[in-house]
Amino acid sequence: MACGYGKPCVRGTRLSVGDVLGALASGRSEAELLQDFPQLTHQDVLACLAFAAERERRLMTTCPTA
Repeated sequence: MACGYGKPCVRGTRLSVGDVLGALASGRSEAELLQDFPQLTHQDVLACLAFAAERERRLMTTCPTA
């Protein structure tokens, strides 16, 4: 994941990880994303999901317990 404007981006593109995840969260299918953005691959979408999962794990391990 390369960085663009301080945000993680999909390699070789100007698409941010947040843009990809937001599109998926709003109900767009992976097939729609791949059709609309031919520079994206299935592996890129998986990398975005893995990035989000790892970030969530890091956030959970750094949160103080109540």
